[in-house]
Amino acid sequence: MTVVPSQSPGSETDDAATVPAARAATKAGDGADPSSAASVSGSFLARAALVTASLSIVGSLLGLVRDQSLARLFGAGSDTDAFLVAWTVPEFAATLLIEDGLAIALIPAFSMALARRARGAPGDPVRALVGATLPRLCLALAAVAALIAGTAPYLVQALAPGLPDPRLAADCTRITATCVLAFGLAGYCSAALRAHRCFLAPAAIYVAYNAGIIAAMFLLGDGWGVRSAAVGVAAGGCLMVAVQLPSLWRRLASPTPPLARAGADVEERPMQLALVAAVLLFALCRQSQVLAERFLASGLPAGAISHLNYAQKVAQIPMTLSLMVCTVTFPVVARALADGDTARARSRVERDLALASCLVLLGTCAVIACAPQMIELLFQRGAFTASDTAATADVMRVYALGLLSQTLVGALVRSYFSAGRASWYPLGAMTAGIAVTSWIGAATVHSWGVAGIAAANALGITVTAALLLAGLRAGRLNSPHSVSVRVGRVLAELGRLVCAAVVATAAGAFAASRLPSPAAGLAAGFLTVTLVFLPLTWALGAQTPASALRSLRAVTRRLTHGRFR
Repeated sequence: MTVVPSQSPGSETDDAATVPAARAATKAGDGADPSSAASVSGSFLARAALVTASLSIVGSLLGLVRDQSLARLFGAGSDTDAFLVAWTVPEFAATLLIEDGLAIALIPAFSMALARRARGAPGDPVRALVGATLPRLCLALAAVAALIAGTAPYLVQALAPGLPDPRLAADCTRITATCVLAFGLAGYCSAALRAHRCFLAPAAIYVAYNAGIIAAMFLLGDGWGVRSAAVGVAAGGCLMVAVQLPSLWRRLASPTPPLARAGADVEERPMQLALVAAVLLFALCRQSQVLAERFLASGLPAGAISHLNYAQKVAQIPMTLSLMVCTVTFPVVARALADGDTARARSRVERDLALASCLVLLGTCAVIACAPQMIELLFQRGAFTASDTAATADVMRVYALGLLSQTLVGALVRSYFSAGRASWYPLGAMTAGIAVTSWIGAATVHSWGVAGIAAANALGITVTAALLLAGLRAGRLNSPHSVSVRVGRVLAELGRLVCAAVVATAAGAFAASRLPSPAAGLAAGFLTVTLVFLPLTWALGAQTPASALRSLRAVTRRLTHGRFR
């Protein structure tokens, strides 16, 4: 899906000078470069978010099928714990190279190159950027993959010293190490395509990834055991690259577009090592929450790591879907800053924070209210027992308390790097959150078990979210190369949404517990949560639901006459 940036705040009409280019660039799957970040109707962004969210939902559903297959085939015992320790490698690689790492560093760089190309810079700045960065990245990632494979036994010992079967975990780690290079290439392709306003292929990567893991487990599971899941990770990483290469090749191989419009040239800024270091260190620090959790859980009875993993995978679905809004609009914010339009960038960020928070809170209500029913329906079969269901549901309810903060961190950190400049503040905020997580987790793990680890995660990420939001306060409004937000306005909107979420969760839990069937209880709980949360947000004066409804109406009107291919 291809879109062009939304309008300046308050405007709802297309700029006559940019409508033709905007319409040409908004055909689904078309990667035509917008001539500028000039504003057009926000429904274009909404259409991109709709297509991206649809594929993300498919990918998330396949992720559930993947976890269901893992639970059914291998249960929640020592073998699964061993694989999940090896799973740390793809988890880190996905965060560093696809989600919060390379994307945050590369999208502003590609946006700047596209802005310079649109102003008629000599040569092709986009191809020059690829030539300067891609070969070095491949060499570095290949070296890291080889290092991880060679040191797998020592890595497993450091990650989970209490693991019953470290040899199996080391074997799985060697296999999953190959995903470092594959994920890096997938993340690079995703960043380049999103900067070109093409979201269809990047949104499909987790569909391909999870399909590869599921196929490998069923085809190889009998002979290879849980190692088949590790083989699936390696195969899925290759599929992530394959689904994006055709789209990216068409955009890089096509002739350089003619001069789109005159205007002041955008300064040429090569990618700074400091920027890449700041982004990757932040992502590494954020993902180290997983290290702290698994290190602490490795000393608990067998299955503790598995219960925590299954709880997180289900609970994170609302967060993943809510962040699709920011995934689509991040290139818009980066391009607005490249053009010097800080007011539009600020307005876009504030709306994204409110909408993403509304979506994740609605999902959080359902997760907390219907946790036992969800886990029973999704996992309780084969080697996954009723006691596993009860333990996982309890952990998931605690973990879900931090979902709003997880979403805010994912949305806010993009604002710090959207101008393509290094900032070390996010790393400091994340370090403070990790310190809180580690300290509270170590203090509570012996008395509360896995629930104590989940509570520590929620408190630590909340500290990080508060620090990141404070760092974007309106005192930075005069900076021409950064985004700032009106913190008071954001907090007021969040307060209304949280109040509605508390009431909706209580109502949904009551409704779900009244019915003996898990399917009926889940349906009743989710319906009750929705019917209570949305009207209550309107009653409390929240602006987000009404704004989202207007965007949805605009999308449906345009889709009636839209062109797809």
